[in-house]
Amino acid sequence: MIPEWMQKIEVGPCACCTASIGKKKGFVQKAISDIFTFFEECLVNDSIAKRKGLLQSLDPRVKLVSMVVLIFAVAMTRDIRLLAIVYGLTLVFAYLSKVEIVFFLKRVWVFIPIFAGIIMIPILFNVFTPGDALVTIANLGPNPHLGPFALPPVVTITVQGTMLALTFVLRVATCVSAAVLLFLTTPRDLLFKSLRSLKVPKVYVLTMDMCYRYIFLFADTVRNFYTAKKSRSIKSLPMIEEQKWVGNRIGYTLVKALSMSEKVHGAMISRGFNGDIKILQRYSVHRRDYVACVSVFALSIFLILVSQNLVKI
Repeated sequence: MIPEWMQKIEVGPCACCTASIGKKKGFVQKAISDIFTFFEECLVNDSIAKRKGLLQSLDPRVKLVSMVVLIFAVAMTRDIRLLAIVYGLTLVFAYLSKVEIVFFLKRVWVFIPIFAGIIMIPILFNVFTPGDALVTIANLGPNPHLGPFALPPVVTITVQGTMLALTFVLRVATCVSAAVLLFLTTPRDLLFKSLRSLKVPKVYVLTMDMCYRYIFLFADTVRNFYTAKKSRSIKSLPMIEEQKWVGNRIGYTLVKALSMSEKVHGAMISRGFNGDIKILQRYSVHRRDYVACVSVFALSIFLILVSQNLVKI
């Protein structure tokens, strides 16, 4: 006889696929979707690095040094006009490097600059940045206090605070844009080799390289966990049981990662690995690399001089 619990018919996806009624994704399905999104983005990044664009034609070492120097100079710049110009240049270089502008803007503005803007919200108000009133928010009356702290009678958004917030957000966006351009236009193997050529300790370079390579394997392992469970699920389980299953899989994945790391390291040693990254492609510096390096260094020096008030504009 068929057990009674197997005769029940449940309409809709199981609890492991959705945590709530409707079209919202559950935590497991959302995690799997994020894994596939990560795969797609990495494939897009690799395809962009192989295109025939401006930055793709430069030596990886020149790009790495130039971007690091430019980011350092931008971080010291306080003039919003210069920051806007440099940010505009990153968009121009993205276009010349055959990077879709919409895709580039999404990569830059999705998280970090928006998060920086949220951090800078308090700076807008005269409570933290006194100055000329731009927008009046509230009238608190005479001698207002918040605990031991004295507040201004009228809470306003100040011009000075707005400029500080805009400058900070634009500075972060420009730095992130330069970093994103570097990663989009440089293959990962060449980027890691460039780090070694700049005397970055090989243990750090090798750790980053191995993490990038094997994160795909373990992401595929997580997907297989979920597929196997879903194919064997007959009845929906309570949310607490689904969360216990996820916790167990996390522990198993950690054990498997440790075991695989030992096996991979043993296999590498048996094949003559001595800690150095070997890549068949050789570096060759051309005239355009020197021009690009000198141009970026000149721009960075100009930004630093302006930031230190040694040059007036």
